[in-house]
Amino acid sequence: MTFAMKSPVDGAALDPVDATAAADLPGLVAAARKAQRAWGEVPVHKRADRLRPLKQRILERADDIASIVHREVGKPMAEALLAEVLPSADVVAYWCDAIEELLEVTDVELDAIAYPSKAATVSREARGVVALIQPWNFPVALPLRTLVPALLGGNAVIFKPSEVTPRSGALLGDLFKDLLPEGILTVVQGGGDVGSALVGADVDLVVFTGSVATGRKVAVACAEKLIPCALELGGKDAAIVLADAEMERAVNGIVWGALGNAGQNCAAIERVYVVESVAKDFTDKVVAAVKALTPAEIGPLATTAQCDIVKRHVDAAKEAGNEILCGGEAGEGSHYPATVVRVKDASTALVTDETFGPVIPIITVKDADDAIAKANDSRYGLTASIWSRDTKKATALARGLRAGVITINNHAFTGAIPMMPWSGVGETGYGVTNSPHALDMLTRPRALLVDKNRGKRELWWYPYTPVLTALARAMAVLRGGGGIGARIGALFKLLSLIPKRLGGG
Repeated sequence: MTFAMKSPVDGAALDPVDATAAADLPGLVAAARKAQRAWGEVPVHKRADRLRPLKQRILERADDIASIVHREVGKPMAEALLAEVLPSADVVAYWCDAIEELLEVTDVELDAIAYPSKAATVSREARGVVALIQPWNFPVALPLRTLVPALLGGNAVIFKPSEVTPRSGALLGDLFKDLLPEGILTVVQGGGDVGSALVGADVDLVVFTGSVATGRKVAVACAEKLIPCALELGGKDAAIVLADAEMERAVNGIVWGALGNAGQNCAAIERVYVVESVAKDFTDKVVAAVKALTPAEIGPLATTAQCDIVKRHVDAAKEAGNEILCGGEAGEGSHYPATVVRVKDASTALVTDETFGPVIPIITVKDADDAIAKANDSRYGLTASIWSRDTKKATALARGLRAGVITINNHAFTGAIPMMPWSGVGETGYGVTNSPHALDMLTRPRALLVDKNRGKRELWWYPYTPVLTALARAMAVLRGGGGIGARIGALFKLLSLIPKRLGGG
């Protein structure tokens, strides 16, 4: 396995990384399963206490984390600190504080007449061994969104970072050092062969973030093994600019939302729909704002392969008659300039496919309804935003958007809020990170019923007799199968039949 060995920032050499042999995965999963049995029995509050120091470690090593991310994927240092370090510390704090309450055993309300002397509870139990396969664009923040709640939920995790960011993945593993028992968190390194071997090993859940093509393969492999998977597979996010938008805010917010991390964000704005009455003013201001940015603020694309995709999308859009307003010419290595395109032909891949680069396509629409319809005309549905001074109107419009995360007068930053769910629809997939909803996949419900009834039999047990049939009919009437008079009669009949039934009738 050959890992990326040169930094996209300046081509300087990166430290070598040893790959994990795919053949080693079954043994590593078996060791994790053995360790998980004991870890799952540790009280929740003690698991939280074990992980609390992780927040301090993240903050103390802020510059180390940001520097490694910067060298591996080209993310500017300020952005690495803001997007990878600070939200990650918040993730640890939120889950460690909330997990005990979120995993509390809950009582089930049972009808004392239908189910006498019975009490039931529901608990959340660990899945077991979780396979976590993550991408390169947010190599610290994204894995931690799953790692922390999965571990607190009592799972063991086998974590495979992207082959583009193995050093960030190794650093993550180092941050957990001595906090967890041996085998509870294992970092494996490699490409698709290792990822495939991990999915095919004896795991209980696969959490995957990456391309649609690979996500489909993961889903099929999991379906064949009858294990669940959580998939986040990308986006083609839309921003809608209405006529009454606060123009300066909309321009600044959309430029950041489109170009942050050089556009290498599943929640990056890749389509802007602006109503025609303000389209020229908005577009002129966007072009001016983009031209004011420096290459260092944008940063390079993480790989030359990604740069090639962006170049191909922009070149095809230009050939189709769309207007390049600024940028549009690839630089050296994996550097691509921030680019603004006035779209005339929306069938271009720049509008339909995930570009994952520093490009802002702008499409003029007639009105808000036209914008909503065009925003929804996508295979993806991760995030979307509406920009308007009339927040009441914008909120009403938001109900019609086909997306998992919607913001008014802002975009995408809610991924940094651990209490808010992050999820999508369509080819974005069906995984959930952040918020208590993430536990629906990372844990499973277990029902427990304790019966203190000392009678010889339940009403519904054998033998099936005419008394039982009459009793069942009375219960149907009593539960709503008749009017008030019939229900009163059914109640008396029920009271007379129950003793007969319990006596063997």
